Amino acid sequence: MPRVLLLHASVGTGHKRAAEALAVALSRRQPGEVRVEDVLDHTPRFFRRAYAGSYLDLTDRAPLVWGYFYTQTNADPNLAEMTNAIRKIVESIGTNGLKEVLRAFQPDVIICTHFLPMELLTRLRRNARLNQPIYCVITDFAAHTFWTYTDLDGYFVADEQTRQQLILRGVSANQIIVSGIPIDLSAAEPNDRDDARRRRNLPLDSAVITLFGGGVDNEHIRKVVLGLLRSDVRGILLVVAGRNEALAGTLQDVPSSECLQIRVHGFIDYVDDLIAASDIVITKAGGLIVSEVLARGTPLVVIDPIPGHEEWNADFVVSHGAGVQLRMCDTVPLAVRNLLARPTLLASMRQCAAEAGQPRAALTIADKIIADYDAHHHR
Repeated sequence: MPRVLLLHASVGTGHKRAAEALAVALSRRQPGEVRVEDVLDHTPRFFRRAYAGSYLDLTDRAPLVWGYFYTQTNADPNLAEMTNAIRKIVESIGTNGLKEVLRAFQPDVIICTHFLPMELLTRLRRNARLNQPIYCVITDFAAHTFWTYTDLDGYFVADEQTRQQLILRGVSANQIIVSGIPIDLSAAEPNDRDDARRRRNLPLDSAVITLFGGGVDNEHIRKVVLGLLRSDVRGILLVVAGRNEALAGTLQDVPSSECLQIRVHGFIDYVDDLIAASDIVITKAGGLIVSEVLARGTPLVVIDPIPGHEEWNADFVVSHGAGVQLRMCDTVPLAVRNLLARPTLLASMRQCAAEAGQPRAALTIADKIIADYDAHHHR
């Protein structure tokens, strides 16, 4: 049975969560050894801080700068060449430790859920120092040019549009499988709305709205919360802070209203229960959280997408009829109120969300990779 190495980079939480979901799926399907590694753990500390920090700082504090960089490097081949040259220098400094991981673990198959390790792996392969199959799993509903390598063994993508983007860049069509984005396998198990509400002490007969606040501007969240409390929406509003540690402080002086009870949670391990229990989820458009919400067939209100990849994710939601995207946070309370007042529209969105969701994506990917390995080794 193959030894599988899953490589991610802890830039945000999505790439790691996708790798972990795949590790569980592979372990369920075969008894081989599976290891998940953050490539940044094997780089000098200064590099790790600079690499993860610059992305998070830009997307949190200067999203328009990030959006410009994303769009320009995606569209202008000359600029892409220049940034590729910079990336190669950066990655040769940063990923020497990855060679050590490869030597120590001796994987039979390598899967990347971030593009950082792919440059080094393809370079090793071109120098005939690596002959294991390399797969790429793209964790957004779009493929930036950074993800594009034409000599990998396979790509797993979220949707047909992402597949077409890769084909236009020269990746062979038969290398690309539309699998969905791998999420925790609990999303593929039944989770009845009322059962989830009972487990989490939520009302069965009024609205449950969940707002995922990790990575969203605190003032925007405060505006949304105050607006919902001023509206006549009846039920309960759950605010999940996630990695946004300052959020609880921002909301500590905000009391529940007569109509709407507010509960603020920190980092939790029952996200799936809250999604299943909710009538509406309000969130920014990370590839993983969008996939998790769609997998449960819960309608989305998308706010504050990071320019670039998250705008693609938000457009995916809207183009499938699974939710709305709002540019101004002030309009969220009105949108939520109007959706809750139209049960037929909300039911239609639930159905669209469920049709767009891919709860078994991790198993789809695991099955294909194991089938490829078996076919190769039984020739």
